[in-house]
Amino acid sequence: MGHKFAEIAFTPIIRELQVELGSRTFYAEMDRGADYNHQLTAREAQFIAARDSFYMASVTETGWPYIQHRGGLPGFMKVLDEGRIGFADYSGNRQYVSTGNFSHDSRVALFFMDYPNRRRLKMLGRVTVVSPEDQDTLAQLADYNYPAQIERGFVIDVEAFDWNCPQHITQRYTAENVEALFKPLKEENQRLRASQSIQACRVIGEGALEVVISGIRQLTPRIREYELRDPQGRQLPEFEAGAHLTVPVTQENGALDTRHYSITSDPQQRSYYQIAVLREDQGQGGSLAVHSGYQLGNTLRIEPPKNHFALHDDHRPAVLIAGGIGITPIHAMIHSLSSRNTPWHLHYAGRSLREMAYSEPLQAWGEQVTFYPADEQQRLSAEQVLHNATDDTVFYVCGPSRLIDSVIANADELGIDPQRIRFERFSAGEISNTHAIEITLSRSGKVIEVSPEETVLDAMLNAGIDAPFSCKSGACKTCAVEILKGEAEHHDSVLSEEERSEQNLFCPCVSRAKTNNLTLDI
Repeated sequence: MGHKFAEIAFTPIIRELQVELGSRTFYAEMDRGADYNHQLTAREAQFIAARDSFYMASVTETGWPYIQHRGGLPGFMKVLDEGRIGFADYSGNRQYVSTGNFSHDSRVALFFMDYPNRRRLKMLGRVTVVSPEDQDTLAQLADYNYPAQIERGFVIDVEAFDWNCPQHITQRYTAENVEALFKPLKEENQRLRASQSIQACRVIGEGALEVVISGIRQLTPRIREYELRDPQGRQLPEFEAGAHLTVPVTQENGALDTRHYSITSDPQQRSYYQIAVLREDQGQGGSLAVHSGYQLGNTLRIEPPKNHFALHDDHRPAVLIAGGIGITPIHAMIHSLSSRNTPWHLHYAGRSLREMAYSEPLQAWGEQVTFYPADEQQRLSAEQVLHNATDDTVFYVCGPSRLIDSVIANADELGIDPQRIRFERFSAGEISNTHAIEITLSRSGKVIEVSPEETVLDAMLNAGIDAPFSCKSGACKTCAVEILKGEAEHHDSVLSEEERSEQNLFCPCVSRAKTNNLTLDI
């Protein structure tokens, strides 16, 4: 005979049934070879030692099967040797059904279950009841971590065992299993909470207005919107569409810097500001610092709103032209124009609708918005947009320099008054005149050489001049200074024609000189 479990369990009637139902061929293999599956190996011993319960079946004197669940601390069933297992019996409900059954029939069937891993070991054996007088055997069965009086012991001589397949064993977990599974997640959660708490306590910046980051929303794969509120829930300072915020950023090297971001939210409400930041992986690091460093609860000290891209205050129609992230000030303009019933139309270009911020809510405006997603071979024609507009239309354009330059050039060809073309750049325009120049500072008499590779502002800062500055992109007017002598080549997007020609102002952060020398009032 081979498999001991098959020898006991497969009685003649069961074998006949296997033949009848077609499974006998498979189980016939269990009858061949040397006897096996009646001596416990390390595998069975380790499995039994890890269990904290099992099911035990005995036979009553009237022939009925009786199944009992037994439980205890893991390993309360002891593996005594390769042929015997046993456990201590403590006082329970005192029915003594299993004990009574074993007094007339020593046969027992056991099921050991591992629900989390869907494993099952079934075993057949014969029970010997150990009396209280046999202290040596009881000592082998006792669990000294369970301080209770042992009434008796049960030693089982293993006759046969078999491992079952996991089919239909539903995974179940004890409280300890769940705790073990969730422990790494809880520890990570605690680390994240601690990190967030530290981040939330940070105060970034030195501006006059204190706000807290109250919301973060991913608008597109690379654009993230930040909601800023007063820490005490008070109303924020008023602003008009086109305004921007000067916000602090902590660069990777720890240096504190600032960036300018347009307010995208409706100017009519003052409970919060919203800004949208495009992550530029190849940029100067400001947007990366915002995306990685700005967390919910951070306190920022920002500058109050400033506006160099304001809407006209009459009811002339407006054509809004946005390229990519240039939608941010335009988005606020739509709120304002709509609230005062001023006619408007938006032309919005980008890589794809998926990457164009606010594309979904903007679609609700229907024919007032025309999209130009490049992945759908849609291209915005500045010439056509300008040509189709009425003679009193005011144009607002924000986006890449090439888009702005195209609008300006086409407007000039069409004879459109430059006062009707309003724009905001996020970076300096293309600089064609990059020869070395000389800067004379009238107040100190210092003369500074500016190489083709540096800006006038950087040359002054490198020379130790305490020149004011902020954006370094010609968008804020902070560094503007009067030219006393010489002719400028302007590349800023913030100075008006009056400021350039009549006040002779100049932004040294981006602009250059047509002459070899400029004398500045600084």
